Formats: sequence, C-alpha cells, structure tokens
Amino acid sequence: MNEDLNVHVINHPLIQHKLTLMRRKETGTKDFRQLLEEISMLMTYEIARDFPLEDVEIETPVAPCKGKKLSGKKVGVVPILRAGLGMSSGVINMIPAARVGHIGLYRDPETLKPVEYYCKMPGDIAERMLIVVDPMLATGGSASAALELLKQKGAKSMILMCLVSAPQGIRLVNQEHPDVPIYVAAIDDHLNEKGYIVPGLGDAGDRIFGTV
Repeated sequence: MNEDLNVHVINHPLIQHKLTLMRRKETGTKDFRQLLEEISMLMTYEIARDFPLEDVEIETPVAPCKGKKLSGKKVGVVPILRAGLGMSSGVINMIPAARVGHIGLYRDPETLKPVEYYCKMPGDIAERMLIVVDPMLATGGSASAALELLKQKGAKSMILMCLVSAPQGIRLVNQEHPDVPIYVAAIDDHLNEKGYIVPGLGDAGDRIFGTV
C-alpha cells in the first residue's frame, strides 16, 4: 500500500477469503451477491468498532442491570446506485434501525465523469452518520460526486465503504474530501484504459444483477 493513501484496509481473514471467491470469474450471480452481502456485514462490524457507547439501565428476567447501547448520531446507509445496493443489505442486517437514502450516478463512457440522475435522502441526514457504500472505488469520480452532493444536502458526518479500490480513486477522495474516512477490503494495482480496476473483479453491477 502506498504510504500517501489515507485509507483503512480491513484485512480480516474471512473478508479476504470471501473476496477471493468473488474475484473468480467462475463465481455466478447468486454466490457473488451473497458473498458481497456477507463481506458488507463483516466490514460494518469492523467500522462500528469505534462507535461510542453509553450506559443504559435495563431489566433482565432475573434482575436490573446496567448495559451499553450505541450513543451519538444515528446511522444512515447510502448506496450509490446501482452496485451499491449489493452492499446496503449487509449494513442494514447489522444496523437494522438505519435509514436508507439512494444516490443515482452513472459514468459517462467518453469522459468517465459521473452524471447524477437520482437522489432521495432521509430528511434528517444532518443528524446521522452516513455510511456511503459502493463496491468499487476506481477513478473516485462517482464517490467524490456523491459525497459532495450529500454535503450540499446537509450531511455532516460520513464514512465511505468500498470493497475493492484503486490508488487513483483513494487519492481523489482524499484530496476532495479529507474529512471522510475510507474503508476498503483491498487496494488493487491500477486502472486500465477503460477505467476498470486491475485485477479487480469485473463490473460489480453486472455481476450482482446478472446483466451484461
């Protein structure tokens, strides 16, 4: 990993094992989708490690006791359409009370720049910790545009969670959004001439939804 990249790489053995299975070209849509959901759950577990807790008084069937609950900001999940949908269910499985927003961006095939076509958010995003999810962080254009759009709509606290990344995308998000932590499962080598991550795992959206 390059020293100048401000990013958290989650190297948990289960995540790395499942990611290897996802990378295989023989892995079909059903297994790919299931593995992505499982990895998203594991990554959420790791990201939540530093979430603050507060004491709470409860009653068990036996006696009163002092327990712990999450404190601070509530959580929101924001998948970047369409591939981000494959990660959102994993986050929600771990944090069922999270609200969900959606951002629709597509990459112009000529300029490789993101174009917005949809955005729908909970009304209280300024009060939530938003986990923005997208399996691939390639050029970084879509992720950076999504983060900027969320800031314009009032978001104050965000985390970017991606599966596979390229150094170029991490650098762009670091440069344009230094206040947003990035969590990934892998930093791959480079981008090819079409803007795909190498070695990567192909087009995540097509592999999730079985399209070509």
